Amino acid sequence: MTPVLLLAAEKESAEVTDWAARAGWVVGLLLFVALVYWLMREGWKWRGTLQSDLPELPTAPPRTGAARLSMSGRYHGSTTAGQWLDRIVAHGLGTRSRAELTLTDAGIDVVRPGATDFFIPLAQLREARLDKGIAGKVLTEGGLLVVTWVHGGKPIDSGFRSDHAAEHAEWVDTLNEMINKTETEGAR
Repeated sequence: MTPVLLLAAEKESAEVTDWAARAGWVVGLLLFVALVYWLMREGWKWRGTLQSDLPELPTAPPRTGAARLSMSGRYHGSTTAGQWLDRIVAHGLGTRSRAELTLTDAGIDVVRPGATDFFIPLAQLREARLDKGIAGKVLTEGGLLVVTWVHGGKPIDSGFRSDHAAEHAEWVDTLNEMINKTETEGAR
């Protein structure tokens, strides 16, 4: 064989895979991903520690009266009022979940399967509005019912999305009417 043919044959042979180097890269990548997840978890726990001054969430009283409105949908989280990215994680308020809301004369009962239920007393409600985002969740304009309330002296925005978005406007009107009536009666 001529030297030219030998060089051509050498160029066509495939390189042997270095399995040890490849396994090292895979293990390194997996360790990096695990580190990132661990740091995210620690950050979540640290945020909860910083918000530990928030008192326990109220539960629904035994008798709340007849239901004025009810809604099933999703709870998207709670933030410091006016700060739509400052998520509150203490007492499970940062956990997104399915939710069943019931509005009575006593307030809003929020039942969340798999997460902590809570109650927002009517006296603590400040406003209801339609918005497009809360706690990193962005939807279409007016696609989110945001309820502003006070708990432990801290104003909180909680975001809900109904399975039927047409219900949002009725909730906003009814809640704001109830809040204005309560404020008017309290001013007397």
